[in-house]
Order: sequence, then structure tokens, then C-alpha cells
Amino acid sequence: VQLQASGGGLVRAGDSLRLSCTPSGRTVSSSTMAWFRQAPGKEREFVAAIRRGRDTYYSDYVKGRFTTSRDNAKNTAYLQMNSLRPEDTAVYYCAAGADRLIVSSLRLREHYDSWGQGTQVTVSS
Repeated sequence: VQLQASGGGLVRAGDSLRLSCTPSGRTVSSSTMAWFRQAPGKEREFVAAIRRGRDTYYSDYVKGRFTTSRDNAKNTAYLQMNSLRPEDTAVYYCAAGADRLIVSSLRLREHYDSWGQGTQVTVSS
């Protein structure tokens, strides 16, 4: 299984970006799809997740600004990022896990078995 993430770039504070993640050999509709990010010198951290039933979860840092969704017909998961801040600068990774991940597991990297290569998001002030 491979995950192809795209959509990163260089933007200014307050701008928006939409990241996409398309897995091969796996369907987003039968997976928990998540987004993590890693800033220089920091550990990879949870950003957002969408479970099979389309319920969504967010870290406190992005709640109200970011939205995760999926399009089953396109077999693609998305992360819409609005009101971007310089502290959102990081490499963003998409990940796929079992469709029935329990809520307490969503934020933990070890519960995801497939990862994308990462896409850089840089937000200037």
C-alpha cells in the first residue's frame, strides 16, 4: 500500500491550502485516514483523522481552522487548512489505519500501518 500526498507549498499567514492523499491498494472508505505533521526538531504530531463513519477528530492546535474529509468516488482524503499560521509550518503526512480504530488510538502513530511520503507546508509571517 502506498499513499500519495500532495498540495503543500509556500503561503502567507492567513492563506489556505488543501492537501490530498490518495492510497493505492487500499480504499479510503474502509480505512481511518489521518494527518500528522512534523516540524524541524520536533516529533511527529497528530493533526486530524476521519473514521469510516465520517466522524472527524482534530488536535486542539488546528480545531476550527482545519477540516478533514474524503471523497470515496475519488478514493482521496483531504485536509483543508484555513487561516494558516507560521507555527503550522511542517512536513505533513497522511496515514491510513484500520477502519475501526477507537478514538483513544487515533492520535497515536503506531496504530497506522501505511504512510505517505510527506508534503512540505511553509507559512510565512
